[in-house]
Amino acid sequence: MAKTRAQTMEENRAKLIAAARKAFAEKGYAAASMDELTAEAGLTRGALYHNFGDKRGLFAAVVNQIDSEMAARAKAVAASEPDEWKALLAEGIAYIEMALDPEVQRIVLLDGPAVLGDPSKWPSQDNCLQVTRQAVERLIAHGTMKPLDAEAAARLISGASLNAALWVAASEDATAVLTKAVEAFCAIASGVLVQQN
Repeated sequence: MAKTRAQTMEENRAKLIAAARKAFAEKGYAAASMDELTAEAGLTRGALYHNFGDKRGLFAAVVNQIDSEMAARAKAVAASEPDEWKALLAEGIAYIEMALDPEVQRIVLLDGPAVLGDPSKWPSQDNCLQVTRQAVERLIAHGTMKPLDAEAAARLISGASLNAALWVAASEDATAVLTKAVEAFCAIASGVLVQQN
């Protein structure tokens, strides 16, 4: 059975993203060659431009894919925690810890902001923010969190984990910074809790 045009296009997109992910992880955005990348994928530069517009568009697709995987990994960690507040903290900590992954570090946390700008405006980050906002709304409704604006609280909690991950990724001693970042993230995030007597 012959492939449809849509199936072929989707396969080409997947091949380009896989080749780009490898090239961006190994060489970084600036040094990655589009000619080498398309050859690795067995496609032409025309296929790259048709599917992504340019190198930056392809990079955005790679960042979106990795960032979405990061969110799924963090959610899986959170799902193992029955307490919703602890689950929210665990998700943030998991995101920070992923800054030790060389692919995440180089593509998402170092090159990502340099090429794509403010991470809080990335579609994948916005999806995470909405999920965090929903969790915050439930925690406020249950009386676990102070009655704050849910979007503001979600943005600050998400921003704290993102900025901690950016700090870890950019540091000379990522492991030492990770310990400090997680401790501070937990202390700051806990400031939104209702005081228990």
